[in-house]
Amino acid sequence: MKYFDSLETRDPEQRERDLFAALPKQVAHARANAPAFAELYKDIDPAAVTSRAALARLPVIRKHELNERQKALPPFGGLTATPLAQLGRVFSSPGPIYDPEGSGDDWWRFARSLYAAGFRAGDLVHNTFSYHFTPAGFMTDGAARKIGCAVFPAGVGQTEMQVQAIAELRPAGYIGTPSFLKIILEKADELKTDVSSLRKAVVSGEAFFPNQKALCAERGIAALQAYGTADLGLVAYETEAREGLVLEESLILEIVRPGTGDPVADGEVGEVVVTSFNPDYPLIRFGTGDLSAVLPGISPCGRSNVRIKGWMGRADQTAKVKGMFVHPSQVAEVVKRHPEVGKARLVVDNETGQDRMTLRCEAVATETLARAIADSVRDVTKLRGEVAFAGAGELPNDGKVIDDARKYD
Repeated sequence: MKYFDSLETRDPEQRERDLFAALPKQVAHARANAPAFAELYKDIDPAAVTSRAALARLPVIRKHELNERQKALPPFGGLTATPLAQLGRVFSSPGPIYDPEGSGDDWWRFARSLYAAGFRAGDLVHNTFSYHFTPAGFMTDGAARKIGCAVFPAGVGQTEMQVQAIAELRPAGYIGTPSFLKIILEKADELKTDVSSLRKAVVSGEAFFPNQKALCAERGIAALQAYGTADLGLVAYETEAREGLVLEESLILEIVRPGTGDPVADGEVGEVVVTSFNPDYPLIRFGTGDLSAVLPGISPCGRSNVRIKGWMGRADQTAKVKGMFVHPSQVAEVVKRHPEVGKARLVVDNETGQDRMTLRCEAVATETLARAIADSVRDVTKLRGEVAFAGAGELPNDGKVIDDARKYD
């Protein structure tokens, strides 16, 4: 079979109907079983959350909030709907942020990405993701076993032993970061050891740079990317078409303007916000903090789900100016006060020797509007800022709301 299942080739409109038909039940489940959602949704009628417009009215829970919520209500901030005693594992990500894992096959839903990369039943997989503290090793281990692969749990480090194991066990595929795959291949060259059994790979956890892609291609390794988080599991995955990353089937994706919950137009860069149908950890409108954009059309591979460009940076662009923190949400508040402004970017520089803020706005320039916007900047941020105007579409489409252009050397 070319596809993991028939869901991947659904009519896009049918997929949308299926997801939003299921959403009210997930909202109700979260409100009834997770204390944080009970508070967040106390005035929400779950039965009314049946469209993207209704979903967009729910609050965004951003990744940087998890640590605060978990300290206030350990261990998971009241966001889980399954009692701790009934979970399978608990992991820790930097922060620390504690991540639950429930029970069942492929709980993190990574099998779809491995299947798209050519992993099949009977393959031996060399998994170099860590199996301690963070969940990546178990995420991909469970996915490989779901497909029917055997797994060698290599973990990280001990490069020479990794090379020896690959040479002797002859695994068909690699799972791990692209940088560690490069290290293994180069160490094998140094040791004059044959690791040519590796013909496919799923890489994740960091950027996949052109030189790494070229090295894999030279060695005959078909390496594809997977994008996931420790909170959500798999979000999107690359296919043989190599044109963006295809969204996982059991998620709703939104791209929102950083600092807000407002969806942007398709093609515009913004923060990746995901709604999960996971019954144990029902993250609804979870802001990953990652930037990306939706690609137009359907993948040439035949999978019909939405595609994103991949990781394009971080959405949390908070800057400290004259001892005060300025947040993307504050820029959004300024723009909200002035409907004449279509898009804005706060540029912070120190060309004069002191921190200076300039709010660049896509709007028709008038002195009256400039004064009003400057007043709003001072009111919202408690700092003075200049205003500069730009024409519609002139600001870069890169998701930046705050551009820290200061020189520090």
